[in-house]
Amino acid sequence: MMKKNYDRRNKYCFGIGTIGRDMFYTLVSMFILVYITEVRIVSDDMLKVITAVLFVLRIFDAFNDPIMGVLVDNTRSRFGKFKPGMLIGAIVGGGAMVMMFADTKLDGMGYVVMFAVCYMLWDLFYGLNDIAYWSMMPALSTDQKVRESIGAFARICASIGLFAVVVGHIPAVNALTAVLGSQRKAWFALALIVTILMLAFQAVTLIGVKENKGYFKEEEKTSLREMFRVLFKNDQLMWVAISMSLFMIGYMTTTTFGVHFFKYAYGDENMYSIFALVLGISQLVAFAFFPVFSKRFKRKTLYTGSTIMVVAGYVLFFFSPMNMVFIGIAGVLIFVGEAFIQLLMLMFLADSIEYGQLKLGKRNESVTFSVQPLINKIGGAIANGVLGITLIISGINAAKTPADVSAGGITFFKMSMLLMPLAAILIGYFICMRKFKIDENYYAEILAELKARGDIEG
Repeated sequence: MMKKNYDRRNKYCFGIGTIGRDMFYTLVSMFILVYITEVRIVSDDMLKVITAVLFVLRIFDAFNDPIMGVLVDNTRSRFGKFKPGMLIGAIVGGGAMVMMFADTKLDGMGYVVMFAVCYMLWDLFYGLNDIAYWSMMPALSTDQKVRESIGAFARICASIGLFAVVVGHIPAVNALTAVLGSQRKAWFALALIVTILMLAFQAVTLIGVKENKGYFKEEEKTSLREMFRVLFKNDQLMWVAISMSLFMIGYMTTTTFGVHFFKYAYGDENMYSIFALVLGISQLVAFAFFPVFSKRFKRKTLYTGSTIMVVAGYVLFFFSPMNMVFIGIAGVLIFVGEAFIQLLMLMFLADSIEYGQLKLGKRNESVTFSVQPLINKIGGAIANGVLGITLIISGINAAKTPADVSAGGITFFKMSMLLMPLAAILIGYFICMRKFKIDENYYAEILAELKARGDIEG
């Protein structure tokens, strides 16, 4: 009974903590180019520079994430391994994001330099927080079903945070603009509010989650040389990383295009919030029911079914007329399928920790989970790069109104938003199905051998 209460407390305190984190991440990852192109209103030449800066900084910082993973893995404190990195990342990253949306008088290259510095700090320290947060999850339990329960609830909370911003940012900006008198001030106020909420929700995890510090064998610290061994000698981690990268490139590219799609292709920007609300509810329901389906079906069966839903949704979306019924059905199919795939990828990543521990002799939760923000940043960099290039080539960035965009421009926009992402998701699926071998039975064998070796409690 005590263990069940312990698991329940950790499940809720861990999950609730990411509501604010995902609000914080979403505001930048999905809407920074909306802010730059629709509020700062930069020229095509300046947008090219900013798009290049975003791409280079995200790629550079992505490959810094494994080093952050080493720092977290090597942390020894009375607060545990994960909480110091979470706290430092939240505070510094929060300050950087507020400055990114500051209503400064800088323009031209001065603005680009200021933006680049703030964006780099935000990316770096959010990565530290993200690695510490998610690598805590597999340390809370080695039971696959408990992990699925914790992971599903955390993804529900993450979706609440994500869709709170996706659905609410346009009404919030409009309301704040009416009060403060300008959109720039409104976006700054929104960034400040989101940062405060992020810190408040993170406090729930920092205070409420209790680590079982004696469950795993004490290990020596990890060197930078060993970091490469952890990443490249764990073949199952590498296949998950490749599959997850392709999925996230597709997923993030499609979602990054959302606001511009409804403004310039659909013709009604306000419908974006309604569409996002429907998708948010659909995704929350999918996360809530994932544990039910996982009890009845094998994980790879769920992956196949989810991918079929995603394919059907993308095809319907691409060929749909500008009718909310067809677009809405397509969106639900995509987001329900992608919700299941996100959770499955999280579980595959978690299970590769024990596989690596068996094969290499050390757990390295944080180095392993550093792959997740690395993937997200590469996915976000590519998504922003594709969006920036598409806005220029399609003529949308130069258009003053939706009527100024040609039919050919809209078709090109939809191809970038839907066809390329679908191809990436399908390639990731086939790689994972062929190369990832840690199913439920093999994981049980891994766990039994680790217990027999004394690496974890029997």
